[in-house]
Amino acid sequence: MREGMQIRAMESDDVSAIFHAIEHQDISKRLEYVARCWEENITGQRITLVALYDGQFAGWLHLLSQSNYPYFQQNNIPEINNFDVVPAYRRKGIGNALMEAIEQIAFEKYGIVGIGVGLYPSYGSAQRIYARRGYIPDGRGITYENVIVKPGSMVRVDDELVLYMTKEVPQASSENGH
Repeated sequence: MREGMQIRAMESDDVSAIFHAIEHQDISKRLEYVARCWEENITGQRITLVALYDGQFAGWLHLLSQSNYPYFQQNNIPEINNFDVVPAYRRKGIGNALMEAIEQIAFEKYGIVGIGVGLYPSYGSAQRIYARRGYIPDGRGITYENVIVKPGSMVRVDDELVLYMTKEVPQASSENGH
């Protein structure tokens, strides 16, 4: 991890700091949402990791123990969700550091992790980072509002049009290379 970067679990004092750090960014969230994220950390529904860069909030991401995507629910696959890096802190390795940390948590508990990614250009950097990190499509096609899109149907291209992918815990290679 780069000097000046810290990845840690969300704390109660982070609610206001996160809200104020992102309220005028293209990743802004309502204060009620940030507070709900904290509450879900307390109940165990969600694990939120926060990235700080030189002591300033730089990003966060969440691991939902129960996804809203039916295939993940049925197969006990946790979902990485709401992955944001503040624009001024992008291209500093923060996204990869957050992903590395949350994957370790997911792999220890579940052996697998899932993620959904949007399909229009704003999601391009996310699509690339997930591919580089070894995520593969779950093979069920695209979804709209967590429902698989049937061939020939028409859907709106917005944040609800998603391709879900998974990554399994990497297998350790044997010592003698076989």
